Amino acid sequence: MTTVAPEGHEQALEWPDLLRIGVVAVGAAAVWLRLWEPLPHVSVIGVLTALVGGWPIFRQAVENVVERRMTMELSMTIALVAALVIGEFFTALVITLFVLVAEVLEGMTVARGRRAISNLLDLLPRTVTVRRNGTVRQTPAAEVRPGDLVLVQPGARIPVDGPVVGGRSFVDQSPITGESMPVEKTPGTPVYAGTINQSGALEIRAERLGRDTSFGKIVDAVERAERSRAPIQKIADRLAGSLVYFALACAALTFLVTRDARSTISVVIVAGACGIAAGTPLAILGAIGRAARQGAVVKGGLYLESLAKVDTVVLDKTGTLTLGRPEVTEVLPADGTTGPGLLEAAAIAERRSEHPLGKAIVERASAFGLAATEPEDFEYTPGRGVVASLGGERIVAGNQALFRDRGLSAAGQVSGNGGPASEVLVARGGRFLGSIRIADAIRPEAKAAVGRLHAMGIRTVLLTGDSRRIADAVGRELGIEEVGAELLPEDKVSRVKALVAEGRRVAMLGDGINDAPALMEAHVGVAMGSGTDVARESADVVLLGNDLLKFADTVQLARQMRRIILQNFAGTLAVDGVGVGLAAFGLLNPPLAAFIHVASELTFILNSTRLLPPRTAHAGNAQPSRS
Repeated sequence: MTTVAPEGHEQALEWPDLLRIGVVAVGAAAVWLRLWEPLPHVSVIGVLTALVGGWPIFRQAVENVVERRMTMELSMTIALVAALVIGEFFTALVITLFVLVAEVLEGMTVARGRRAISNLLDLLPRTVTVRRNGTVRQTPAAEVRPGDLVLVQPGARIPVDGPVVGGRSFVDQSPITGESMPVEKTPGTPVYAGTINQSGALEIRAERLGRDTSFGKIVDAVERAERSRAPIQKIADRLAGSLVYFALACAALTFLVTRDARSTISVVIVAGACGIAAGTPLAILGAIGRAARQGAVVKGGLYLESLAKVDTVVLDKTGTLTLGRPEVTEVLPADGTTGPGLLEAAAIAERRSEHPLGKAIVERASAFGLAATEPEDFEYTPGRGVVASLGGERIVAGNQALFRDRGLSAAGQVSGNGGPASEVLVARGGRFLGSIRIADAIRPEAKAAVGRLHAMGIRTVLLTGDSRRIADAVGRELGIEEVGAELLPEDKVSRVKALVAEGRRVAMLGDGINDAPALMEAHVGVAMGSGTDVARESADVVLLGNDLLKFADTVQLARQMRRIILQNFAGTLAVDGVGVGLAAFGLLNPPLAAFIHVASELTFILNSTRLLPPRTAHAGNAQPSRS
């Protein structure tokens, strides 16, 4: 009968509930066995037992009347009072017993959903090892202050945000950044609360604690989302009220036609909307909690519902579909040249370069152990490339225009794979060595994520400020047929507005400041977790880390949530329709009507619990695997 418990309250099986259920059960058994028959005031005892047991129902009914809301508590109160008036004490007590048991079970189920979210912060350690004034001691996490030195042993969760000041280790920070591989941490590198220290001991200077950490801000966002109300939840509330009116109208009609009080009471009892009223917010609550566990922070039930209806996804390229940084993708030596020789010459030429392509070449050479010797002379020509000299030899690294300017030929150039890449031609001592292809590498999971969206019948559109050639190549590689290139931020906004105007339900994925306006124009704006603060604040959903498959998972979860809610709607209407018909014709007595009401309610609530995050052991006891 109750819906989700008030914020901060978790209903559990407490002694007043047990006592009330026990009193009503004893009273019902006594009436059934006629133990009170010799007593002169059976009616008084029956009424008192029903009043004691049904007090929570009556109290809520009165509150709802004061607030002018039509709820199931009010209709149940009417049925109970009617049963007592006509002397159906056993019927009244059985109905009360069923309702009390259902409310307790419902409250415990909803409490589990709330705990799945509110206990996220419990993933952080409750005690922390702190070094103060040369002394190391265990301290409650609540007593740690900014500036404290925190010691974290291998296998433990990191309790604070801050830089490493001592030690070296690998840290699993997938809960915050979504990175699948552990990240090496050395003095000076930052760590985040909620991540897991894997191999070595670390000493960390605490900068942000509790709710102020990256992990705490994620929890806050999830909790705010849980308190919001989605449109479908408002529909559920209205439908629940309408069903109460329907039940009372059917009861009145039944009494006018049959003059049968028992059938009339059965009609009021059997018609219930608790499966809708409680099951809908529970499904939303569970979906928000599960999404957070899977790596997507949804900022409200409204956006989760909108995500379930999305039929078009607009994707930014740089930083969303790609890694957002140039990388060497191919080294193509000319005849008579080796790959290492080509890469080393290019690295020497680019040693002093600040250009992103030059830095990518130097990084790749370093990864292969090739020394990028400091050149003797260096010259950079914007839009063309660089010229350097070493040991009297001139090294040229740039595009075709630079080669023409220097009278060089790229004869014997090897063709690459034709992907979306920039090409750097390299010559040394007047001899062409080959070319290096550099691209903003596509995220490894991007193709699978786009495929998942297409499998769900979702249209994908790529919008980017990059060149047409590169945009088309990325689109071909990922299977995105609609591509918009060389777009300014306002052009992206116009494209999103046009899709919305067509009647499409649009989600926009981006990561940069230039994506923020388009994110706000879409029905659902989705930001990459590693994106800019502006993008994350503008977005309705934030993907922790950069895994696009998490977005596909969240869309699938949102659709599952909507299916479950609609199943509850349809099931409730079917049970109510059939139940009212049977009760009106005298085929359901009041106790059986109460059983059907409670059983159907719990069935629909349990249907919603399928979305709740799975139970997990307390993080403080968990031992992560080491790699």
